[in-house]
Amino acid sequence: MNVAVRSTAGAPDAAALKAQAARLRGKIIEMSHKAQAAHLASSLSCADVLTAAYWHVLNIDPGKPADPLRDRFILSKGHAAAALFATLAMKGYFPIEELDTYCQDGGRLAEHPPANMLPGVEAATGSLGHGLPLGCGMALSGRIKGESFRVYALLSDGENNEGSVWEAAMFAAAQKLENVCVIVDYNKWQATARSNETLSLAPLREKWDAFGWNACEVDGHDMEALLEKMSVVPNGSGKPVAIIAHTVKGRGVSFMEDDNNWHYRIPTAEEVQQAARELAQS
Repeated sequence: MNVAVRSTAGAPDAAALKAQAARLRGKIIEMSHKAQAAHLASSLSCADVLTAAYWHVLNIDPGKPADPLRDRFILSKGHAAAALFATLAMKGYFPIEELDTYCQDGGRLAEHPPANMLPGVEAATGSLGHGLPLGCGMALSGRIKGESFRVYALLSDGENNEGSVWEAAMFAAAQKLENVCVIVDYNKWQATARSNETLSLAPLREKWDAFGWNACEVDGHDMEALLEKMSVVPNGSGKPVAIIAHTVKGRGVSFMEDDNNWHYRIPTAEEVQQAARELAQS
């Protein structure tokens, strides 16, 4: 399912990318039902970011997953592993049939991304706050070796509660790691509460600005806006880039959107079918 989504001129085809995001969401929902695995809504909120990244932005070759010059994408919010696994399978990193082994004993597709088991998985994540520090280390290593790849790290909004995120943010700014891009999946929920009720994240863009990053805010479901910001890294500012992507948990399915019960709930077979009908019309 490595669907072509670029025009003949190489420009992004936003309509095709949106359709790909809908297919990705459908597969994620099927995986959650089959595996009886949680974190479905968290996976759906970042599907547009993953689609923009893997089907247009990243300089990658699924046939050469260890290419030293490849761009790196780190899913720091590792609880959304289903979204990453489905993306990688659809891009051809491993057979799409292997998605049927998600969360099964002895399989490679664990509930959080594993280390050194799957092509395309850059780091074991899920212990929140670690993805950006790892990405900064990769970027600095590349600079030392004269390699010009880019590093993208997708963080949850609640993950911004972690001190290690801000230590890495200060490090990246001090080292002028302008090839590093943070994307915050700002879906306004974490675990059992609203993100800004747990700790005061707002104003989040201004916080990243204050830590020396070139920060902006976008609608995280607006494919054109995502492509515009994600494609231009470095962006000429001389600073690392932070994209605060405002998203909706459970995006794409009416009865899941902004309902935090779907952080833990598993869809029934009937709900999988209902979701598929809605996604086919999106």
